[in-house]
Amino acid sequence: MIIGYARCSTQDQTLDWQIDKLNKEGCERIYQEKWTGTKMDRPELSRMLDALRKGDTVIVCELTRLSRSVKDLFSLVETINAAGADIKSLSEPWLDTTTTQGRLLFSIFAGISQFERDLTSQRTKEGLAAARARGRNGGRPKADVKAVDYAITLYESGKYTVSEILEKTGIGKTTLYQYLKNAKS
Repeated sequence: MIIGYARCSTQDQTLDWQIDKLNKEGCERIYQEKWTGTKMDRPELSRMLDALRKGDTVIVCELTRLSRSVKDLFSLVETINAAGADIKSLSEPWLDTTTTQGRLLFSIFAGISQFERDLTSQRTKEGLAAARARGRNGGRPKADVKAVDYAITLYESGKYTVSEILEKTGIGKTTLYQYLKNAKS
C-alpha cells in the first residue's frame, strides 16, 4: 500500500498542497495532522507507524514534514524499515528506500550521522577526563556538612519552618530532604 503523511505546524496553515502531491503519487491512504514537528508523539504519525505492513511505502512531500531533527528522522526511518516498509521523500530524492541507490545513500547518511554522534561523545569524554586531571570532578558541589547538621537540628526541633531553615543555613530544599531521608534510614 502507498501511504502518505502530511503535516503542518499550526491550525491556520493548510495541508492542501501536500495532499495534492500525495494524491498525484497514488497514495491510497493519507495521514494528515496539524501538529508541531518538534514533538515525536504525534497522533497521526503514531497511527501510521502502527498500521505499516511489509511492502508498504510511506511518501512525504518534504522531510521537514516528517521530522525536525536528523536524529528523529533516522529513528523514524529505522521504525519504518523495521516494519518491512519503505520511505520516499518527493523533495529529497536521496531518501527513497524503494531503490537500491536510495538505500545506499540513506545508509551513508545514517553512518555519517552516527559518526558525528560518536565524535561528540568522544569529545565530551575527553573534556571530562581533562577536567578531572586538573582536579575538577564536575557534578554538584557537596553541601557544607556543618550547615546540613545545623539544618537537621533546626528541623528536628520543630520550631522552624522549612523556609526559615533554608534561609538560616543556605542549603537547598532538596538537599535538606535528602539528608533527612538518609538520617532516618
